[in-house]
Amino acid sequence: MVLSTRAIQARNSVATVTSFFASIQGVGRDPDALDFTFGNPHEPALTGLTSAMRAQLEPRSVDWFAYKTSERSAQEAVAAGLRGELGIDFEPDDIAMTQGAFGAISLALAMLTDAGDEVVIPVPGWFCYAPMLHAADLFPVGAPLAPVDFSLDVDEIARAITPRTRVVIVNSPANPTGRVYPKETWDALAEVLDEASHRHGRRIWLLSDEPYRRIRFDGIGFASPAGSYPWTLIDYSFGKVLLAPGQRLGYLAISPLLEPAERTALRQSCMPLQLAIGWGFPDALMQYSAPALESVSIDLAELTRKRDRMFGALNDAGYTLTRPEGTFYLWGRAPGRDGAAFCAALAERGVYLMPGTLFDQPAHFRISLTATMDMIERALPTLVEAADAE
Repeated sequence: MVLSTRAIQARNSVATVTSFFASIQGVGRDPDALDFTFGNPHEPALTGLTSAMRAQLEPRSVDWFAYKTSERSAQEAVAAGLRGELGIDFEPDDIAMTQGAFGAISLALAMLTDAGDEVVIPVPGWFCYAPMLHAADLFPVGAPLAPVDFSLDVDEIARAITPRTRVVIVNSPANPTGRVYPKETWDALAEVLDEASHRHGRRIWLLSDEPYRRIRFDGIGFASPAGSYPWTLIDYSFGKVLLAPGQRLGYLAISPLLEPAERTALRQSCMPLQLAIGWGFPDALMQYSAPALESVSIDLAELTRKRDRMFGALNDAGYTLTRPEGTFYLWGRAPGRDGAAFCAALAERGVYLMPGTLFDQPAHFRISLTATMDMIERALPTLVEAADAE
C-alpha cells in the first residue's frame, strides 16, 4: 500500500468536496457564470487590505523578511482586539499567529490530542474538520445540530462524548447555517463538559472556531464559549472579514481563565509545535499588516442588503431557508430534498450553488453571498423558477 491509513481516511472523508471542486474548475474564469459556491471575492480587494500590505512591503531592516515566529506587534493587536470584543483579559503571550484558521486548528490538535483520541464536531459543519482529524490520527464523532433551526444541541454533544473524547469543536457564527449561539448555550455546554471531564477523569477541551465572529447581522451580539468554559481555545482567520482567503493570517488564542500552570504550558508549547507541524506561522508581510487589519472589514451593510434580497426572494418563492444571523452564507432545503440533483440542474443553467452533500446534508444547499448584487439579480429568476413550494 502506497498511502498511509490516515492519508486514505483523510482523502476519503473529503472526497465529496474535492470532486465538487474539480467539477467547477474554470467556472470562476467565466464572466457569465453565476458562482455562489465558495466564499471567494467577486469584487476588487478591500482598499484597507491592500494599503495595509503596501505600507509594510518596503523592508525596514535586513531581517525584514527573515524567518518569523509570532510577531509581537501582531500579538499585541490581536490581544487588544479580543479584550475589546469579548471582555476577557487576553495578553499578547496568549496569542499564537498562524496560517489562517487551518493553522490554528492544526496547532490546537497538536497541543491537546494523542493518536486515537475522539473529537466531537457539529453536523452540519465545516467540511474540513473530518479530514484534518483523520490526517492527525484522530476520530471525528458527529453531533447533530437541532433539525429544525440548526441550533447547537447540547444534549447531542453529551451523547457523543465517550472516555476517548479529548476535544469538542464548536462554530459560531456557524458555517453553513449562519446561526449565532447565545451565552446560555455555552453555559449549558460548559456544565456538560465539566461533568464529563470529571466522570472520565480526563479534561475535555473546547475549540471555538470563530472565523466569522465579526460578520453578524441585525445587531446580534456575540458570546464566545471562552467566557463560560476556561478550557477553551479560540481559532480565528482574518480571511473571512477581509474577504481574502488567499492571504493566510489567523491565530490561536489561549484562554486567560485557565489555571496559571495550564496557561503557561500551552503558551510555551506554541512555538516548538508550530515548527514541528511545518513552520505554521504567517508570512512576514501579513504579520506586519495585522495591527492595521484589525480594523478593516467587508461592507456589512452591503452584505446585509444581499442577504435580505436573496432570502426575501427565495422565501417568497417557497424555499425553506434558515435566516442567517452571521457568516456570508444562506442555507436552504432543496426542492425535492435532493440537493445534488437540484444544484446540478441549476449548474446547467449557469447558476452554481454548493450541494448539502458536502456537509453531510443531502437534502440541502448553500449559497455564498460574497457574489455581487448584479450576480444575485441575474440568478434570482432561475432560482425562483426552480422553486418547489413545500
